[in-house]
This record gives sequence, structure tokens and C-alpha cells, in this order.
Amino acid sequence: MPPLRLVVGLGNPGREYEATRHNAGFWFVDHLAALLKTQLAPHARFFGRAARAGELWLLQPTTFMNRSGQAVAALANFYRISVEEMLVVHDDLDLAPGAIRVKQGGGNGGHNGLKDIQARLGSADFWRLRLGIGHPRALNLAQEVVDFVLHPPRKDELPAIEQALERSLAAWPRLAVGDFASAQQQLHGKG
Repeated sequence: MPPLRLVVGLGNPGREYEATRHNAGFWFVDHLAALLKTQLAPHARFFGRAARAGELWLLQPTTFMNRSGQAVAALANFYRISVEEMLVVHDDLDLAPGAIRVKQGGGNGGHNGLKDIQARLGSADFWRLRLGIGHPRALNLAQEVVDFVLHPPRKDELPAIEQALERSLAAWPRLAVGDFASAQQQLHGKG
């Protein structure tokens, strides 16, 4: 596989959303920017906050989740980045808090950010780093899904999610060079 040229963290802009489960992708990109010693800055052309580290771009769309594809397509088209050179990092209701999965392609699982990216790119073949946040039913909560993702993780969930972010960053060297098979071995089954 080719090395990654674009890492997109999904989330919603604004202080009121910073700590919410739906912003797990933003959290990863913030940590990755620090690791790579670069800073995200507003880029109106790309409808988001972006940073460059060598040939790699980091992106946090500021279009709200359901229009994430606008930002991704703008940057990818401008720099001619193929879907195989992209990693989209997002929260995943189908995984327990702290679980991680890396995969290429597939459905969107009802995730509005993924839906819009697939529609704008005309492909679902980008790589995904799925960060588990749990599902309200699996966690015995009466919350609606929309309400659940737009609230911060509970105190008993947060350590597992933070550990997943740390493990994902530890796998970054393998992800960066496109060694997804070994990154999957490193990450799967530990959360």
C-alpha cells in the first residue's frame, strides 16, 4: 500500500463539542499534530483546520459532521490525493469504548461524516481508524444515539478511549508508511 498523504479526524467544530464522543477523530489528529510537531491552522480553501508535515496533510473539517466530505474532497482534489492514501479517523458506536479497528472501505454504519465523505469522493475505499465509543444500549443507557454522541464520555469510559488514542499513536509509524496489515495486528483485539 502507498504511504498516507492525508489523515482526516472527524468531529464537530466549536467549544461545546470539543469533549464529546463524536469528536474522537479530532482528538486523534490533535495528538498526531503534536507528535509530528506541527500545528493545525484554519484553511478556508479546505473548509477546515489543516497542517502539513512533509508530504502528509492533517485535516479537521469545520463544516460539521454531516458535511465533512466537502473539506476532504477540497484538500484531496487540490493535492491529487487518492482514496488509498487517506486515513479517516472517527468514533464508532459499534465498538466498545477503547476498542480500535483499522480497515479499508466498507459501509458507513450510519455515520454521517463517513456518508458525506463517500458521497463527495465517489468511493468508500479510503482507510478508516475506528475508535470505539460504545453504544448507549450496550452500555445500558436510555439515551438516544444523537444525544449520546454529542455528550462527553462517562468517567468510567474515558480512560479506555484515551488508551485507544495512545495505542493508535503508537501504531502511527506503521500506518504512515501504509503497513496496514502490521498496524492491524498491533491494534486489533486489545480493546
